[in-house]
Amino acid sequence: MARIRVDNVTLHYPIIGAGDRSVKNRLLSFATGGKITGGSGTMVVTGLDQISLDLHDEDRLGLIGHNGAGKSTLLKVLAGIYTPTAGTVEVEGRIVSTLNITLGFEHEATGFENIYLRGRLLGLTTEEIEAKMDEIVDFTELGRYLDLPVRVYSSGMLMRLAFAIMTSLESDILLMDEVIGTGDARFIHKAEARLDEFMNKAKIMVIASHSDDVIREFCNKALLLKNGAPFATGEIDEILEIYQSSEYQA
Repeated sequence: MARIRVDNVTLHYPIIGAGDRSVKNRLLSFATGGKITGGSGTMVVTGLDQISLDLHDEDRLGLIGHNGAGKSTLLKVLAGIYTPTAGTVEVEGRIVSTLNITLGFEHEATGFENIYLRGRLLGLTTEEIEAKMDEIVDFTELGRYLDLPVRVYSSGMLMRLAFAIMTSLESDILLMDEVIGTGDARFIHKAEARLDEFMNKAKIMVIASHSDDVIREFCNKALLLKNGAPFATGEIDEILEIYQSSEYQA
């Protein structure tokens, strides 16, 4: 059994030196972001404002909202990357996130070596990595490039390797910031099939996306965020309709 319980979570970012007019102007230019408060010397950006969630097995939550609404920030709080300023987060189950799937790659190391490095960073033992090695190698289709330093890889090749490693994991809770697609049309089709299988294995999934189609395909409930605060939550079609409404856009 997996569970995510979020109780009145708020996250503040203090911006030191924000009294400087040029810094202040840059902050205020991001009008779609979190709420900005404060006076001379320090300003505070509220990235999240009193967020509460209670997710259980088979929940597929879609995070919806404009750029800067707090979707990615909420995912980072759930992943344990950010610590809330107030409120609590309780997680039961193993988390896998796609927030930075190339994190931990060493560009002077070979593809094979990076499979081990990334795997260990994700919490796998050497034995677990070796058990998944053939599957990862076959999926990447990188062949002898895996013997070369990844600094010679194209961005697409690096994403293939990172994607293959990530989707070889088993997760209770899957956190996704947009759906990943990389490579030519044939490889993207292959990746989509693998991604579907990977997502279906998770007991709970939380995905942030700007695509209505993605939210409808993969989610069974939605949370609409605005300026870091919850605006509406409920069924997919209902929340997407609110998202497009003048009430939300105002």
